[in-house]
Amino acid sequence: MARPVVGVIGNTHVVEGRFPAQRVGENNLRAVAEFAGALPLMFAGTPRITDLAELLDAVDGVLLTGARANVHPARFRAEAHPRHEPYDEERDALALPLIEACVARGIPLFGICRGFQEMNVAFGGSLHPEIRELPGRMNHRMPRLDTGEIHPDPEVVFAERHDVRLVPGGAFARLLGRETIRVNSLHGQGILEPGGRVVVEGVAEDGTFEAIRIAGAPGFALGVQWHAEHDPQVSAVNRALFRAFGDAVARRRGEGCGRSRPAEARSHGDAAADR
Repeated sequence: MARPVVGVIGNTHVVEGRFPAQRVGENNLRAVAEFAGALPLMFAGTPRITDLAELLDAVDGVLLTGARANVHPARFRAEAHPRHEPYDEERDALALPLIEACVARGIPLFGICRGFQEMNVAFGGSLHPEIRELPGRMNHRMPRLDTGEIHPDPEVVFAERHDVRLVPGGAFARLLGRETIRVNSLHGQGILEPGGRVVVEGVAEDGTFEAIRIAGAPGFALGVQWHAEHDPQVSAVNRALFRAFGDAVARRRGEGCGRSRPAEARSHGDAAADR
């Protein structure tokens, strides 16, 4: 049987200041291929190009990646400010209804960093543009040099920086076999108020929400604030997350409900099986 297909959302990018493009970090694609055991299929993060219904008929799971751009504050009833730019409103417009549709249809969904934040907003939650500005919070942004430039060494940038306490007996604790993990940290925006169906299962030392699941989801629907795609080759935690996602995607594929059948194979009104 062919490998299951995981759709990986793209981000708006302008090449050389002139050419509009969509891009995905290669680590996301490698993690899907090597540890989820699926074929990664990048799709454009804009409803002007990607038709939601057709996408969900073509994939067995969806990975919502991290990104440079923040979720636009208008999506959670807050005011935008230039210092919190850039935004990617095209991705917002596709990702938020995509999340709801995946959960409703039981299509496995894994959100990372921005994807984690999008999952919260999709279910009515809010974000803070700079978690580090809240009282008692640490700086969750990537390390920088004294000059203000991002540290040039990826091993420093993606190093494990703080612990996350997991809810005993929760989905993450069961999946990972422990109640405390250590993770990297490369974000400014973070969850302020959890959405109605968002269950917080992991909290950083400073109280920042780090791991969530969607209550009542019929399929895999987990999100993490850290960059789990960075090092599943060496991190047992991140490897376990992608393998669990891959298992869910494989089950979806095996159940035959990930995709539409060819039109010529449909008869006697059985197109309803594509639900």
